[in-house]
Amino acid sequence: MAKHAGVSPATVSRVMNGRFVGEPAVADRVRASARELSYSPSHLARSLALGRTKAVGFLVPDLANPSFQEILSGFSKAAARDGYRALIADSAESSSEEALLASEIRSRCDAVVLCAPRMPEAELVELAATLQPLVLINRSSPRIAAPSLSINYQVGIKNLARHLTELGHRRLMYVEGPEESASNSYRVRGLEEFCVADPSVTVERVRAGATFEDGVAAAPAVARAVQASGITAALAFNDLVAVGLINGLADLGLSVPGDVSVTGFDDIRFARFFAPPLTTASVPHEEVGAEAWLRLHSFITDQSRSFDLMFAPRLEVRGSTGPAA
Repeated sequence: MAKHAGVSPATVSRVMNGRFVGEPAVADRVRASARELSYSPSHLARSLALGRTKAVGFLVPDLANPSFQEILSGFSKAAARDGYRALIADSAESSSEEALLASEIRSRCDAVVLCAPRMPEAELVELAATLQPLVLINRSSPRIAAPSLSINYQVGIKNLARHLTELGHRRLMYVEGPEESASNSYRVRGLEEFCVADPSVTVERVRAGATFEDGVAAAPAVARAVQASGITAALAFNDLVAVGLINGLADLGLSVPGDVSVTGFDDIRFARFFAPPLTTASVPHEEVGAEAWLRLHSFITDQSRSFDLMFAPRLEVRGSTGPAA
């Protein structure tokens, strides 16, 4: 377009960016050429020239999970108020894909958020050094110079277990989340601590995952434990697993909470509308997302390191739990 208008590329750039201070006739000639050639400026080129993109990356392990959707909603709304947009990548629960996706999305953005990354600690530490500015959600490490926002999963799962024991349940089963999930390990640790504090309680474990289908798949193992071990309550990794488990148990002829009580974790938007309404540990996901943006924006603007933040889940008692049979 510069050749068509008879000016330099730098003049075209200044006119199109509103920074031209020369003869008005020159600017008019550039704009006329732009209209004639149907020219539109390259946002990528402009971003490279300015040294920023006004975009931030957000990597999640499963965007179908309502919890991550709510975190992203809080994050993207807060970022938009400051003139930034979020670019989203989904690793589909594949820890082997996370590093590649994170590096790719960071190359197109000013900063990045890793939400519940599944990769091993050593790999995360090595990767983090190449991604700054960086904020972590549901994962922290003293070896990474980045603020983190997390949920106190140990306290949350203990509150659920205490609720069940107050209803008379003593033999429980934990339906586990993804093996690579740090939050799953925190839940396991919380239940172990709970059993040490109350030796009358036992907790069996069955591997599952993070999806509705994982809950359905775990139902036969829970049903067998009800018959063989006298299990009277199950704590699911999250609400999706809990709902899948309830449906799977119903298909096997077991009622909730009549035969077995079930709890979830997260309090996703529709947890109270399931049948039965789900007893769960409520997490303020949108607030987590908004706080993540505040820390990332602080990093982008002045390179300061904001403090870490941990949220305490709130027990929500609903119809999926009842007295032990």
